[in-house]
Amino acid sequence: MTASRTARERVRAELTREITEIARRQLATEGAGGLSLRAIAREMGMVSSAIYRYFPSRDDLLTTLIIDGYNAIGEAVERADAACPRDDFPGRWLAACHGLRDWALANPHEYALLYGSPVPGYHAPQDTVPPRLRDVTVLGAILREAYAAGALHPPPLAPLPPGTLKADAENLREVMADLPEELVFRGVTAWTGLYGWVSLELFGQLNNAIEARRTAFEHSMRTLAAVMGLDG
Repeated sequence: MTASRTARERVRAELTREITEIARRQLATEGAGGLSLRAIAREMGMVSSAIYRYFPSRDDLLTTLIIDGYNAIGEAVERADAACPRDDFPGRWLAACHGLRDWALANPHEYALLYGSPVPGYHAPQDTVPPRLRDVTVLGAILREAYAAGALHPPPLAPLPPGTLKADAENLREVMADLPEELVFRGVTAWTGLYGWVSLELFGQLNNAIEARRTAFEHSMRTLAAVMGLDG
């Protein structure tokens, strides 16, 4: 019985993997809005009703793709950060930025699913939140550890409006614990700047404007590091 159940589990895992691989190819040709379980079933030679045993709805398949994508970005950023000396805070930030950009350029359609236009009618469940936080948690750790080590030297910038962003700063404590509100929002500025650059590049908004992309990207990320107070 155990061996039989294990064999069924292996078959189910393999079919699930094949379904998600075909779905990723669909993202490239049809976009997230055109994702079709029936089309996937036809490609696999399955009756359409059989595929619903693995994914009861299109939204279930989308959720799996989204979770896989967030985990893949998170793993890329974590791996890049882990390759740097722990006390090289500017180096860790730059490595994390390059890790994210490199993943996005290698997986443009999956990145577009996560950070492009929302899929009409789809509402991401709570299951997507922990994977979504993996990459920004790396930034929070870099800032938090640099602050604890006395290695942050932020330049003067526009002061926070008194009191108005306090609640928002508290919302970010999960990934930026033990940081003053001003540093929390410097971190937010840097992270949104990183994703803004990557999105503009990936969606073609830098075409005919910036050709030396990697050099310009690194310069921009160093500038954002300076905004946060990461010297070096």
